[in-house]
Amino acid sequence: MRSSFEIASLCSLLLASSSAAISIPANVQNLYDSIVRQGECKNKAATGFYALSDGTNGNFSYCQDHLDDYGIIYLQGSSGALADMDIDCDGNQDEPSSSANDGRCGKSSDTQSDTSYEDTVKSYGKGISNLNPYIHTYVVFGNSNDGNTAGYKTFDPTKYGIEPLSLMAVVCNKQVIFGIWGDTNGDDDGSKAMVGEAAISTGTLCFGDSITGDNGHSDLDILYIAFNGTDAVPGASGAKWDATSADDFESSLETLGTKLLERIGSSGSSVTTNSTSGGDGCSWSGHCAGASCSTSDDCSGDMVCSSGTCSLS
Repeated sequence: MRSSFEIASLCSLLLASSSAAISIPANVQNLYDSIVRQGECKNKAATGFYALSDGTNGNFSYCQDHLDDYGIIYLQGSSGALADMDIDCDGNQDEPSSSANDGRCGKSSDTQSDTSYEDTVKSYGKGISNLNPYIHTYVVFGNSNDGNTAGYKTFDPTKYGIEPLSLMAVVCNKQVIFGIWGDTNGDDDGSKAMVGEAAISTGTLCFGDSITGDNGHSDLDILYIAFNGTDAVPGASGAKWDATSADDFESSLETLGTKLLERIGSSGSSVTTNSTSGGDGCSWSGHCAGASCSTSDDCSGDMVCSSGTCSLS
């Protein structure tokens, strides 16, 4: 879950990160620049979120401007602001090896042993029971209100076709880091629903070893990209879940990540989903025209449930 942090020093912003990262491809740089230039997203899946814990404006959004064409959801605020990176240390810090645990998570004040999809991770049968924040480059994405906190904003990425443990791309410090959607923001910090958080491994690959459990990156210049569709899920065999370093895990995602980045700037995304989507402007993947349903609440937008199938009328 989210922790407080000190402003990262200027020198940490200039550190070259691990060779596991890739340079920003031209199409991704063009997307980054266009998002910043636009100022804020036009098609907001959900809004009213906070990127900085001391911020006063809850104007950050989960954006679906490019859900139909590129199959992505991303985070943005207003006036060209993107997101920051707070540091998450949740999970099992000693599996499959404690060698990556250098103690930097010890400065976190709210570390938890649970992550959102640990049961699935365990089911992969790779000798680990949970994600390791020092090794698995996960991103905290989505907001859940498990404590029923009044005024807390929520967002469920799965309603937009984002699958648990699917690949995410983090554009930071002039590079792209590949990670997975591994945890969700909760309401344990109060009524402000926060965004912009990732595992300490992700932060380290972005900005170096100055990143700790309470020292993240406060500049609003990080682009978090989630990809929809089942083809974005590496699954048990598509990632090195039993890696003993962040470099090894992130590198194991590079082939899939590079393929998914090719969606960006194309005339249309190539997305594999569990049911029909897309041509009718539907934004809730898996709940579009032709999808099975019980009531109209199971269908996207203005679609209705007719004879067990979502339809436009």
